[in-house]
Amino acid sequence: MNRMRKVALASLLLSLPVILLACVATKHEMTLGTERVKANQRLVWPSLPQTPRYEFVGEIFGANNFRLAGDDSFRTAKGAVRWLVGLDPDSGLPKSLNHNLARPVSGAVDRKGLIYVTDMGEKAVFMFDPFKGEIAIWRKATANSYFSAPAGIVVGANNDIFVVDSELAIVTRLDGHGLPLAEIGRGQLKRPVGLAFDPAKEILYVSDAWEDNIKMFDATGKLVHVIAGNSEEEPLFNAPTQMTFSKNRLYVADTLNARVQVLDPAGTHVATIGKRGNFVGNLTRPKGVAVDEEGNVYVVESFHDHLLVFDRGGNFLLPIGGTGSEKGQFYLPSGVWTDAAGRVFVADMFNGRIVVFQFLGGDG
Repeated sequence: MNRMRKVALASLLLSLPVILLACVATKHEMTLGTERVKANQRLVWPSLPQTPRYEFVGEIFGANNFRLAGDDSFRTAKGAVRWLVGLDPDSGLPKSLNHNLARPVSGAVDRKGLIYVTDMGEKAVFMFDPFKGEIAIWRKATANSYFSAPAGIVVGANNDIFVVDSELAIVTRLDGHGLPLAEIGRGQLKRPVGLAFDPAKEILYVSDAWEDNIKMFDATGKLVHVIAGNSEEEPLFNAPTQMTFSKNRLYVADTLNARVQVLDPAGTHVATIGKRGNFVGNLTRPKGVAVDEEGNVYVVESFHDHLLVFDRGGNFLLPIGGTGSEKGQFYLPSGVWTDAAGRVFVADMFNGRIVVFQFLGGDG
């Protein structure tokens, strides 16, 4: 090797750390896929000429939602450099984060606007930061075990994250970086599915689909009460799944009873939303349930692939969705949750995505 080639090679090797730092430090942005859709082409419910109340604003898949800010030149020399330093050539993300959702189950949004999604297919929790353009994938359930079937998720006090794992039969508490802090319910849960949190009393509600009850744990992780029926012959629930706590009320998807039950914080029955039937607006297999700031109640009807909207009094307002993989459709959806900005998120499980809608105001 002659002198000039040695100098060139040495210069390249010396420049690699600088290139690596530049690539890693490059800002990413998170997109939902509708940023360039014209206003008159957006999907709304109900459709015109009725007054729209909901608008389709995008989808969350995972790494596919991220790109380098201001960079539309994929598969170029930049892509080769990204590959060389261990980044995905297209997104610029580390290859360890180059994953998309497989079977999303449920989710939550914290006070900062960070989005958390449980995924049984990936056996992980995805964290999306739309402000910094960052994604994280958390796989550790405890210090000594990995997630197996993460299902319900809720944000607790101090922005800790609670995640229930149905196969491990525990609830794990994570910090804001996804590090396991504690586990709850080992030996006390059979098939836990859903979570809800009362911020005033710091009570964690866990639905146990196997035992047909709701278990209440205090801030220390101690089991303090079990919500069930009057007896084994008169159960209150039949396979309860997802839950939410809103305005001092606990909403429970009582799945095999084809209804949503509304309880006070102590577990006393207050109201029932929905009923079994064959018409749109009836329930067959309700799973996800959420409530927005206006008091609208959202129920995922998984059997018929609909998101059903009810008012605060439990009156049916309108359906969104239907079976399919097109925008605004679902295939075996599971969870639903809302945020302070009026957005509604649906875990479209077998389409491997989160579908995002914007509440536009009005009565449904």
